[in-house]
Amino acid sequence: MVTLTASSTHTAAVARLGHALSDPTRAAVLLALRGAPSYPSDLAEDLGVSRQLLSNHLACLRGCGLVESIPDGRRSRYQLSDPHLASALGELMRVMLIVEPECCDGDGCTC
Repeated sequence: MVTLTASSTHTAAVARLGHALSDPTRAAVLLALRGAPSYPSDLAEDLGVSRQLLSNHLACLRGCGLVESIPDGRRSRYQLSDPHLASALGELMRVMLIVEPECCDGDGCTC
């Protein structure tokens, strides 16, 4: 197991992730992209937000280094920038549900 010290680089990386997750729409985009890459128009529809709003959030997530745009003909699809991010988000969700188990309770999930 590798032990990392909290260098300024590590601190900045965690802060970027925290910034990305601090907005519910950005968090929803990251969670949506865990399963598969997606086109912005599909993400906007699935998340119930405007394409312009989604575009702004995708730009933020690109700037944080968490998602990347992949050209696909005249369109671009988005995916997580690293496959480890999907499992890290899953682990983060598990930790949050341990800390606050009442958060998600079947169909009445409020997370």
